[in-house]
Amino acid sequence: MVDDLLREAKSRMQSALDVLEEDLLGIRTGRASPALVEKLQIEYYGSNVSLIQLATISVPEPRQLLIRPFDGSSLKMIERAIQASDLGLTPNNDGKVIRLNLPPLTEERRRDLVKLVNNRLEEARVAVRNVRRDVLKDLRDFEKEKLISEDELKRAEEEFNKVTNEYVDEVSVIGERKEKEIMEF
Repeated sequence: MVDDLLREAKSRMQSALDVLEEDLLGIRTGRASPALVEKLQIEYYGSNVSLIQLATISVPEPRQLLIRPFDGSSLKMIERAIQASDLGLTPNNDGKVIRLNLPPLTEERRRDLVKLVNNRLEEARVAVRNVRRDVLKDLRDFEKEKLISEDELKRAEEEFNKVTNEYVDEVSVIGERKEKEIMEF
């Protein structure tokens, strides 16, 4: 029973890390990355569709993204969505493809991005700790119902605290890596 809870908790904590890493991919660094725009929602014939479903996104140069729509008629819709987004990029439309030139980040913008990353890291830490809180509550309920002994409860609490600390440390490692990437020139 405790092992099942441990497995479930690890799975939920890993999911929190996966969400964090995916979220951080969308935060701009000094280099162009298709992840910056692939989740951008485009109004396409009355429904919202992510850009990755409408076009191929490539990186022809380190500071440029090339968006080649599958359907040429969607070009204007994609261009409008990019302009309306909070990316702060101006699309260059040549009738067949859209080029996004990424200007170098200013020092102030880099600091703002690091703050944003730190907020996302804290959200991930809270998510990991919430998993621990839920599991510890379940364990205490099991102990009250006499499904596990007091000794098993103590051992399980120690194990869950150890696992939680490992995942919180992993969040910090991911954050440091992203921060370093942002601050690179």
